[in-house]
Amino acid sequence: MSLPNSPYHGRMSARFVALLGLIAGLGAVTMDMYLPSLPDVATDLGTSATAAQFTISGVLIGAGLGQLLMGPLSDRYGRRRPALVGIAIHVVASLACMVAPTIEILIAMRMLQGIGNSAATVTAMAVIRDRLTGGPAARVLSRLMLVIGVAPLLAPTVGGFIANQFGGWRAVFAALALFGVVLALLVYRFLPDTLAPENRTSAGVSTALRGYAALLRDRQFVALAFLPALAMSVVLSYVSGAPFVLREQFGLSAQQFALVFAANGLGGVILSQVNASLVRRYEPLAILRVAIPGVLALAAVLLLIAATSFGGLFGLLVPLWLLMSATMILPANATALALSRHGERAGTAAAFLGSLQSGLAGVVSPFVGFLGGDAVAMATVLTTVLAAAFILLALATPAYRR
Repeated sequence: MSLPNSPYHGRMSARFVALLGLIAGLGAVTMDMYLPSLPDVATDLGTSATAAQFTISGVLIGAGLGQLLMGPLSDRYGRRRPALVGIAIHVVASLACMVAPTIEILIAMRMLQGIGNSAATVTAMAVIRDRLTGGPAARVLSRLMLVIGVAPLLAPTVGGFIANQFGGWRAVFAALALFGVVLALLVYRFLPDTLAPENRTSAGVSTALRGYAALLRDRQFVALAFLPALAMSVVLSYVSGAPFVLREQFGLSAQQFALVFAANGLGGVILSQVNASLVRRYEPLAILRVAIPGVLALAAVLLLIAATSFGGLFGLLVPLWLLMSATMILPANATALALSRHGERAGTAAAFLGSLQSGLAGVVSPFVGFLGGDAVAMATVLTTVLAAAFILLALATPAYRR
């Protein structure tokens, strides 16, 4: 299948997929490279763990707001220009974070980073939609997830090394600014604008708002859209709480924490690829019907172990690894089901899904700090969020109906 007005349609080399992976992975790198330094930020700026965790939530909230804006802009002005502007915003915000004198300014600049990163995320997904459809698009998205999945494996280790060798957490933001500059050069040199001028929309803000209103009127779409958002809330609650749980409560060094974080990230990559095989045999809704109760049970086990200290650190890490790995089965299936209901406005629907994921995760993840920032607090948030996902699946979708 080809699109007559897209001269780039149908051609996508492995090198080009790698470039899209770097673009889409900007947000993950921005978040994960900074994680080992989170306790040091709290100490250096004289603030609490909860306030330091808001520097993670700020990125998510900024990304959530930014995607709602960048989706329509990408359809109106093409792919390259919004991407380059967004990456430029990321670079400026990274430099501002590097010299931030207070936690309030750091949180604000992290939100600005999230807004800039959202343009990169939207661009990568839009380019794939421009070039491919159906099965070929699904295969490229699977390969793209492998590229993006490397970020949780390597970024914390790289960030910990930079902080240890080059002057602390502020040096991490200098590295993020440099990464943004390199990425902008790659986009300018190698990323064609895959949306031909004659295919660009001239619709204004009111049309975009009407599209979002139509989505909100579809109750089953909204329910399905909340499922990947709740899964992302689980991941980001772990991401924001783990540095304090593993480093301060259990005494892991920055490098040891990075290894544990990488192991959990590797588990998620493996399970996401297992899911790619499962969907060839089972419907996504059938997979969710089994997977969501399963991860809820794992979260309950994690909470029990955290409350009783059974098995010490090892006792905590085993169910945590199983939980974070299995959770990665949820987003792809729920997202596919949600998007299938609105093919006529897939771009708007995708922006809504991405914004809801980032926004809800940004709101939920600080509760780990509010509840005390320890293993019990983290496990409580994870269990509560997954219980909400199970209730939503049971009551608002046909998963358990005849």
